[in-house]
Amino acid sequence: MASFFVKVFITYRKGILDPQGVAVEKAAHQLGFTSVKNVRVGKYVTMEIEAETEEEVKREIEEMAKRFLVNPVIEEYSYEIERAEG
Repeated sequence: MASFFVKVFITYRKGILDPQGVAVEKAAHQLGFTSVKNVRVGKYVTMEIEAETEEEVKREIEEMAKRFLVNPVIEEYSYEIERAEG
């Protein structure tokens, strides 16, 4: 059994209003950062998963995303997997 560190990035799908992103963009402009545009705010989830292979980790992440991490109607996700040393 090996340990894998997983980072899951969840954001609104393109075309879905992101109220937090709008607020951050407005604040940036008010503070003089006028070149900022198209701000998107999302969720960042980290976890450690014990598994035999990276493929097994991918299957678990996909299943968790489908079942409870992501609302597929309005959100999309990506992830990174890193094998833990030691």
